[in-house]
Amino acid sequence: METTFPVVDMGLLQTEKRAETMDKIKDACENWGFFELVNHEISNELLDTVESSTKGHYKKCMEERFKEMVASKGLEAVQTEIDDLDWESTFFLKHLPVSNVCEVPDLEDQYRNVMKEFAMKLEKLAENLLDLLCENLGLEQGYLKKAFYGSKGPTFGTKVSNYPPCPKPELIKGLRAHTDAGGLILLFQDDKVSGLQLLKDGNWIDVPPMKHSIVINLGDQLEVITNGRYKSVEHRVIAQQDGTRMSIASFYNPGSDAVIFPAPELIEKAEEENKLKYPKFVFEDYMKLYAGLKFQAKEPRFEAMKAMETTVNLGPIETV
Repeated sequence: METTFPVVDMGLLQTEKRAETMDKIKDACENWGFFELVNHEISNELLDTVESSTKGHYKKCMEERFKEMVASKGLEAVQTEIDDLDWESTFFLKHLPVSNVCEVPDLEDQYRNVMKEFAMKLEKLAENLLDLLCENLGLEQGYLKKAFYGSKGPTFGTKVSNYPPCPKPELIKGLRAHTDAGGLILLFQDDKVSGLQLLKDGNWIDVPPMKHSIVINLGDQLEVITNGRYKSVEHRVIAQQDGTRMSIASFYNPGSDAVIFPAPELIEKAEEENKLKYPKFVFEDYMKLYAGLKFQAKEPRFEAMKAMETTVNLGPIETV
C-alpha cells in the first residue's frame, strides 16, 4: 500500500505505463481522496504568470485590507483557539455557466485575461480527469460529465486565497478542517510555503508543495455518485509564521439543478450491505445545507439529504 503522497505523471498515460498510471489514480481516489498531477499539459509559463499576477494583486490590493481586519479583530493578541474564523484573504471568480471575471473589482486586465485562459485549461483538464475516473470505475465514457451537467452545464469557479504569516498558528487555522461539497477540485498551490494537510487513517498528512503541479481532490458529489467507492477527504490549511502561501482552488461542480445519485452500475456491483448508501438530491439543495455546516462532518449532511429525499419526488433524470 502506498504510504507516500500519490504523484501522478499524466505524460505516462500515452506510454506503455498507462495501466500502471491508471492504477495509481484508482488507488489515490479510493485510499487518499487526493493526488498531485505533473505533466498535465498546462504550460509552466502560464502557471508562472498566474502565480506572479496573483501574488502581485494580493500585495497591491489585498494585503493592507487583511492587516486592517486583523487589527480590528485584535487577532495578533489572541490567547485561546479561534474556531469561527480562517486566517486567509480570498476572492472568488465564476467561470461557468456564466463568467464574472470582467466584473470583479480591482483586477488588472492582464490578470483577468490570464485567469480566463487558466480557467479554460483547468476546465479541459477536469473533463479529461472525469473520463479517466469513469474508465477506472467501469462507467461509460462521459457518464460523470453528464451527471454534472444539469440543464445549463456544470458550475465552475475559482477561489483565490492568500495565507499571510500568522503570529499564532497554533490558535488560528489558515482554513479549518472540512470536506469539499462539490465535484472535482483542482488546486494550484504555492511551491515554497506549505500548509495544506489531509486526514488519512486518523493522521494529518502534508500535501507536499511541488513546483508546477496541480493537486486534485474529490468532493462530496463524487463520493455520492460512486456510492462511496471514492471518498471526499477532510483537509485543512495550517497557517505559517513565515511567508505568504498562495492557493488557487478551482471547483468543477455539478450544475445547480443537476440531480445527484449513485450510479446504478456501481450499486449493482456493490456488496449487499453497501447496496445504496447515499441519497438522491438536487445539487443546489445540498449546497444550501452545506453553507451552514461546512466545518462539520459530511455524514449528517448525507443523512439530512436522505430525509429530504423521502419528501421530494425527483422524477425521472433528464440526460443531455
